Amino acid sequence: MDAARNAWSLEQWLTWQQNLHVRPMDLGLERVREVWQRLVPDARPPLVITVAGTNGKGSCVAAMEALLLAQGVTVASYTSPHLLRYNERVRIAGQPVDDAALCGAFAAVEAARGAQTLTYFEFGTLAALWLFHQQTVAVWLLEVGLGGRLDAVNIIDPDVAVITSIDLDHQAWLGPDRASIAREKAGIARAGRPVICADPWPPETLPAALQEIGAVIYMLEKHLETQGPQLLWQRPTGSLEMPVATPEGLLGRNLLAAIAALE
Repeated sequence: MDAARNAWSLEQWLTWQQNLHVRPMDLGLERVREVWQRLVPDARPPLVITVAGTNGKGSCVAAMEALLLAQGVTVASYTSPHLLRYNERVRIAGQPVDDAALCGAFAAVEAARGAQTLTYFEFGTLAALWLFHQQTVAVWLLEVGLGGRLDAVNIIDPDVAVITSIDLDHQAWLGPDRASIAREKAGIARAGRPVICADPWPPETLPAALQEIGAVIYMLEKHLETQGPQLLWQRPTGSLEMPVATPEGLLGRNLLAAIAALE
């Protein structure tokens, strides 16, 4: 690695990353997984929850993070995009990491990258995962950036997957309709492990794809009742009410999905 980069500011690192790959997106896991294995050859993440969906991913991760922290559980969260500062994407114990930590992580990724090309998002994802690996935390919360199956965070096998709403997004990359997009988002699930589906009207391709993977499917909608401004969730441990909050009740469903994933 160029020694001069050791003195770069966070903004210099981010500007350089934007021009590292010839394309802003290059879906696939091979390149990212190769660099990750160089970074941390013996990586054994703790409990991991990965969240995919068109809308509601951020609120779902934020809810899980808050609930875990309130119980005294150590947690690391990776989300995107950010609102004000890039640091918001990478949080440990509920706090954004500082510039120095991010720059150190970027330097570690660059040292491991070799001649391999990485997009801006892939570079940042590897840096976040490397930072999490350096810390002793009980849970990693990972938000998918685009799709699911070929998104960079999917190099990590989740113990629990959450799929929020499914709508038309990034159609040039994920497919022309909800059916195609649902299949891509289903790709975060793993055989024998639970996946929480919060979309009230999922395309038929979603459960079909999850069954093909062999995931343990929990369709949240099958356990919900709408009672005026409330959603009533019937579960074995008792019922729970949540404000609908939006006409479609998506916010309430996303928060309930967060609780279901933690349970």
